[in-house]
Parts: sequence; C-alpha cells; structure tokens
Amino acid sequence: MRRPLANERWRRTVIFLALMSCAGAAHAQSAVSLVLAFPPGGPADSLARVTARQLEKELGQPVIIENKPGGNGAIAANLVARSKPDGNTLFLSSIGAIAINPSLYPKLVYNPEKDFVPVAMLASSPEVLVVGHGHAINTASEYIRQAKSSGVKMASTGVGGMSHMGIVQFKLATSAKVLHVPYKGAPPATTDTIGGQVDGFIGDISGLLANIKAGKLKALAIAAPKRSRVLPDVPTFDEIGVPNVYVNNWYGLFAPTGTPAEKINAINAAVQRAFTSSEMRAYAESTGVEFIAGTPQQFAETVKRDTAHWSALIRSEGIKVDE
Repeated sequence: MRRPLANERWRRTVIFLALMSCAGAAHAQSAVSLVLAFPPGGPADSLARVTARQLEKELGQPVIIENKPGGNGAIAANLVARSKPDGNTLFLSSIGAIAINPSLYPKLVYNPEKDFVPVAMLASSPEVLVVGHGHAINTASEYIRQAKSSGVKMASTGVGGMSHMGIVQFKLATSAKVLHVPYKGAPPATTDTIGGQVDGFIGDISGLLANIKAGKLKALAIAAPKRSRVLPDVPTFDEIGVPNVYVNNWYGLFAPTGTPAEKINAINAAVQRAFTSSEMRAYAESTGVEFIAGTPQQFAETVKRDTAHWSALIRSEGIKVDE
C-alpha cells in the first residue's frame, strides 16, 4: 500500500529537479556577453570593464567580458556574427574591425554591414605620439627631423589598426623614413616603446595616459584637431606644421543582425543612462576619452562615414595584411 505514495514522492522530486534545472538554464541564458576584440590590459579592456559594471545595474543582468583578440578584430566579430540574435551577445569593437577590415582583408569571414547592427557608440579617444622615457628626443619637431634623416621604428597595435593608420598619415605628411613594427594589441606595443625597442608609438590617449603621467613615456603630439584636456601642454600635429594627422579611435557596441529593434533600443538607453554614473564620469576624466551619446541610427551614420574615409586611404596606399 506504500508503493503509490513512494512513487508520488519520486514523481514530485523529479518534477522539482527539472524545474530547478530549467530555472538555472534560463538564468544562465540571461547573462549578456561583451565579446571584446582585444586582449586584457589595454584601453578597450578597461572601457569594457567599466561599461560592463554599469550595464549590469541598468539591465539587471550579469554582463560577462570575453576577450577574443586576433585578426584586427576578426575572431571576435565572427563569433558574434554567428551567435543568436537575442541581444545577449554584443560585440564591443573599435573602429578597426568594422570600418577598416573590409578594405584590408580580401577574404573577410564576416561582413560588418550585413552581419551587425550598430547599438551604441561608447567612447572616442584621440591618438598621441609617444616615445620611451629614455629616448633622447623630447619634442615632436626633433622626432620629425630624426624620422626624415636617419629614420624611425614605429610600433602599432597591428596592421590596419588605428595606430597603423596614424603612422601612414604621419609618413604622408612628413615624407619621413618609417619602419612599421606591428604588435598584437596596445600592451606589447607600449611595453616595447617604454623599453626602447621601438622609437615611437601612436596610440590611444586612454591607454597611454597612466604611463605618460608616471614618466615612463613622453607625449610629443596629439593626432587631433585640438589639444586633449588631459594633456593640455602637448601640441597637435597641426600646431607643429604637420597637417592631416587625425586619428580618432572610437569604441561601440554591435549586435548580430536580426536582433529585435526593441532590444537594441533598450540597450542603447541603458548605455545613455550609464554615461551619467559617477564611475563612468571618473573613468573619462582619468583616461581622456569622450563618451558619445546618440541613437543607434546616429552611430550607423558614423560607421558609414568612417568606413568610406579609411577605405579610401587603405586603397590609395595599397595597404595589405598577410593572412
């Protein structure tokens, strides 16, 4: 007579465990992944982490960072392009993987225009020319003279990255002798610039500011139309008679094509609210980045404009990458 009762208890136990398993799976699926095209430790990584903390509060979901460097963003982009378009997998990219790669790689494994939808621009950071603290050069004019006479070795974050675009513009504007030394990301390029293995590096102010303030790097010139508020004593290239060296690296969020518009708008709204947080304001003050408020449509217009601009430079200079 006890067997029916035991069977009933067993049935209830199985149902309870199944429900708990489903609840756990649903919770795990609710986490948002920010897939980052750069290694830990660089300016993109620090931006991703402060953004993730604020989005967790605004979205009410866990936000996980996945560093997937390589191929100037191609590895991360391909991963996101193949993910489910539910708003829970986002591509945090710089300008490189979106606006530069299509012209750089003849056989790109993803199509930025077809595979992604712009969600929100996060921040922009002008680039700055730096040399190591032990370098004999102290001014941009001295640097240009050396580059024209004996030549210089300049580091970049990789072929086709914004620092590489800065080197190309520098060469065109000065007719200097430059040996391009590509690295895999900003951290190793910065390390070798400090150590003197290379003669200079044009990189994001946000990623170099701490080392500049610590005296490990000397800032020589800003690659922007105006001086940086965090480096007010550093002249622009324009001011030293070197025109058209403008390298502004932006970072933004993209979702796989097919992601519902309401989800994209909700994430964009969360980003706009996050910009007002004290933590993100402090981050901007300490790194020199500028947060760029705007709609997904405005971000899409920026992507289109910059794609045309950098594609023209890449084609005219015949820049290629070894695949």
